[in-house]
Order: sequence, then structure tokens, then C-alpha cells
Amino acid sequence: MRILHHLPLSPQCRLVRLALTEKRLPFEPVIERVWEQREEFLHLNPAGEVPVLVEENGLAVPGGRVICEYLEDAYPDTPLLGRTFADRVETRRLVDWFETRFAQEVTRNLLGEKVDKRQFGRGHPDGNALRAGYANMRFHLDYIGWLAETRSWLAGPALSLADFAAAAHLSALDFIGDVNWSKAPAAKDWYARVKSRPCFRGLLSDKVSGITPPAHYANLDF
Repeated sequence: MRILHHLPLSPQCRLVRLALTEKRLPFEPVIERVWEQREEFLHLNPAGEVPVLVEENGLAVPGGRVICEYLEDAYPDTPLLGRTFADRVETRRLVDWFETRFAQEVTRNLLGEKVDKRQFGRGHPDGNALRAGYANMRFHLDYIGWLAETRSWLAGPALSLADFAAAAHLSALDFIGDVNWSKAPAAKDWYARVKSRPCFRGLLSDKVSGITPPAHYANLDF
């Protein structure tokens, strides 16, 4: 059985979990408390970060985007990058958008301040960072809504890693009650379609000590 070392609220880990499940690749999720810096885990990824996928043959693949690219190469039967060159370019562009710009402007300022700081013992949330995160989210939700209204899925005609990258970040933020869906109806409708897919069930059943998600989190109809 392949093993995925992960943290439940890590968007990068959630992206990989969605990709693995959508591709129908069984795996055992193992929560890795990276702040403990286990020697065995550092041998798998000297950076000490999750996610890390360990294949049955012992191959260790670190990093969310690296794992997703590996899965596309190793298990191409269910493609998640798109079928044409244009689709694949757009999917990669959007994955990069959510994994860099959205992560820096929104996720780091909200999830990082509220959850990561507590886990790593780095003090209390910074009010300025929280305000910036909420303000930045409005722009990103508008962009997601525009993409969803002008295309079948975010990157084009088919569900792709772009949808999963966006949903991975938003689902983690939704878990801590930080997404105001009433202000973004188009993004909300798109997210409802994504989280209704069978691959999302594992994320919707996550439990995190000390955090109770809002009632709508696991409700497919909000």
C-alpha cells in the first residue's frame, strides 16, 4: 500500500489526496507532525515538509505539485492536467496561481496565523495579517467566480488539478469558517460541484483536534 504523509489542513496535502482518490489510487494517509522532526521522516524528505508520497516500491515523492506531476506520468489513465497543450498550460498556470499567489495572499495570512502558529508554538495570530487575508480573499473569490462562469471548469472543459488546487485551499479555509460564501455565489456554486465529487468525501470527514468546522462544511448543498 502506498503511504501519504500529510497534515489534514494542509492545502498541498489536500490537493494530493484529491488527485490520488480521483485517479482511484488507494493509499494509507499517515498524519505527520512535522514539528517533531522525526528522523525517519527527514530521510524521506530532508526539507521536513508534507506531503510526501511513498510508493509500494519505496520511492519517496515530496511536495504537492511534484507528487501531482508524478501521478500524471505514472498513472495517466485519469488525466488531470488536460488533454491539449493549451489545456495543460492553463491548468499549470492556475495551479501555480493558487499554490503561490493565493497561498501567500490568503492562506498564509489566515490558516497560517490561526492554525500553523498554534501547531508550531509561534504565538498568537497577527491582526494585520488576518485583515489582509480577508481583503485578499474577496479578489480571489471574484476571480474564481469569473472563471467558473465563463468555463465548464476553472481551467477549461474538464475537471483538472486547477479545480483541486483551488478547492484544497478553500476547503481548508472553510474548515476554520473563514470563507464568506454569501459574497461569492458563482464561486460557491463551483465549489459545491467540486465537493460533491466522491474524491472529496475524505476531506469532508476530517477531524482536527481543537477545531470544529461550521455546519455547512460537510453539507454538499451548503
